[in-house]
Amino acid sequence: MSSDPEDLTHAIDQARRLAAESFPDALSVVLAGSTASGRATATSDLDIAVLIEEGGETRRETLRFEGRLVELFVHTRAGLDGLFAADAASRRGTMQHMYAGGLVLSERDGAAANIKRHAEEALRKGPGALAPATVESRRYVLTDALDDLADTADVVERLAVAGVVLNTAADLLFDHRRAWTGGGKWLPRRLLQTDPRHGGALLDGHRRLCGDGEPQDLADAAAEVLTLVGGPLREGYARTWRAAAEPRSGQHT
Repeated sequence: MSSDPEDLTHAIDQARRLAAESFPDALSVVLAGSTASGRATATSDLDIAVLIEEGGETRRETLRFEGRLVELFVHTRAGLDGLFAADAASRRGTMQHMYAGGLVLSERDGAAANIKRHAEEALRKGPGALAPATVESRRYVLTDALDDLADTADVVERLAVAGVVLNTAADLLFDHRRAWTGGGKWLPRRLLQTDPRHGGALLDGHRRLCGDGEPQDLADAAAEVLTLVGGPLREGYARTWRAAAEPRSGQHT
């Protein structure tokens, strides 16, 4: 849903003032999040990425500016490379999305434009595939959660299990489509972007369960996702692991 135009303009103007006052020497300042996408409201926070010279400190900081909450992502070029790598590994692409969809407030020598191109390329490429063992484990978790969803009549338990079903099915669907994941409000947004049919069915089923307690639509939607990735997994599933630190020969615990 789009914000009120006045709210949006006010939020962008605040971001420009913060950039000018707090980061006049930055290589680039980019406004991202709901404000950059036109979703800002009077109470939306500001997500701002700031590129600074090498030798500075890469950090995340939360503050208030003119009464509005601000999330700052301050980084050097080397720091940003590390953040891009970490966000690719997490399969969320947080900084990549910030730069690809952000509004440039200031830049020197095309710094923001160069990062934007790099971010867009990374997003088009998509995250790496989950390891087969990880997919197998999540198939097992989803199968087990669906069994629990069918077995429990307790309202609170059913709501808790529904969260596991939604999140695990979503993660499997994102991997199947080689798409970037999302958390919180970005989960439904990314689901609908990635696969309107299956993602939409998961969200509709979850909403119905939360509304009237009926689990079947969510169960059916999650079962369809399971079919896409190899089907339910119960008998035959096994996994092994080593202790984090095993005693050496001659040592006793």
